[in-house]
Amino acid sequence: MDIYQHDDFYRKKGYFRIAGIDEAGRGPLAGPVVAAAVILKENIFINGLRDSKKVPEKEREVLYTAVKDAALDIGIGIIGPEEIDNLNILKATRLAMLTAVESLSIIPDLLIIDAVKIPSISIKQISYTKCESISASVAAASIIAKVTRDRIMLDFHKIYPQYHFDRHKGYSTSEHLELIRIHGPCPIHRKSFCRVKTLQLPF
Repeated sequence: MDIYQHDDFYRKKGYFRIAGIDEAGRGPLAGPVVAAAVILKENIFINGLRDSKKVPEKEREVLYTAVKDAALDIGIGIIGPEEIDNLNILKATRLAMLTAVESLSIIPDLLIIDAVKIPSISIKQISYTKCESISASVAAASIIAKVTRDRIMLDFHKIYPQYHFDRHKGYSTSEHLELIRIHGPCPIHRKSFCRVKTLQLPF
C-alpha cells in the first residue's frame, strides 16, 4: 500500500477530511517544536512526497510549495523553548499538535498522527510510529512542519549568529555543543535538556 492508498482506505470508510499531523523539533537543544496539520484534497498526487527527514533541503522547499497548493487546509502550532522547559518536550509536542488542529478552518473527520496521541480532543484519531512514511497526509505535514521550523531557526541565526543555527538548526551536533561550551546557552536554548544543563554557563 503506497502513502496515497493508505489515506484512501480511510476515505472509503467515510473519513473524507483527513488531517495528517507531524512535528519537527522534538530533539534539538534550541528553538521551538513545530507541528503541522494538513488536510489534502482528494485524488491529489505530489511528486516526490515523502518523510521530510528523507528529503534534501532544496527539495523540501519545492515540496512545501506543492503541499500548500494541494492542501484544503493547513494548521500550524509552535511552542517555544521556555514553554518546552515548563511543560517537558512530550507535553509541548502534544500542545503544538493540538494548536495546529485548532488553527484549521476545516474540522477534520479523522486525525492521523505520528507517534503520539492528543489528549482531550473529540475528533477520532489514530497514531503509530513512522506514519510519515505510510500516510500522504502525514508526509505532507512533516514537510510543512520541517520547513516552517527551519525558517524560524534561520531567523534566530540572524539574532544569535555565534551559534550557527543556520547550519545545525539547533540539533546537538558536535559544532553546536562546542559553541554552547564557549558561549553558554542563549535565550532560545532549552535549559531543561540534559545536554544543555551540563554545558551551560551564565548567559
